[in-house]
Amino acid sequence: MALHIIKLCVGCDSIDELREWVSRRAMAAMALGMEPHSEHVTRMVPKRIDELLDGGSLYWVIRGQVSARQKLLDVVEFTDVDGINRCRLVLGPEVIETMPQPKRPFQGWRYLEAKDAPADLFAEGKASDMPAELKRELAELGLL
Repeated sequence: MALHIIKLCVGCDSIDELREWVSRRAMAAMALGMEPHSEHVTRMVPKRIDELLDGGSLYWVIRGQVSARQKLLDVVEFTDVDGINRCRLVLGPEVIETMPQPKRPFQGWRYLEAKDAPADLFAEGKASDMPAELKRELAELGLL
């Protein structure tokens, strides 16, 4: 069973904004002849890398709701120019919308067990074209 990571999507106020950022990163990578993926750099290196790379995703919390995920393609440890050990989470180019799930703020990232991860919105057969604010309100009321 896959293991996931959950992280706050700091600086993004919507899934559309996250998709735009991912798209810009993918286009920049392709312009350099690289694969069209995005990356997220973090300080802490996961210890359970094999489990994460066995179908895991990075779940994004946007405005207090787990809202989207990206497939984890690789976890790369490196040392930055200041000599600090870091971790590069290599992410797939697709931002997959999930069923909204409330989540309080936290620092860094956390492991997310598959049983606790929200389902993909499309997999649930729900209307994906519903406005984000309406989905958020329905999720807060426990109706979505």
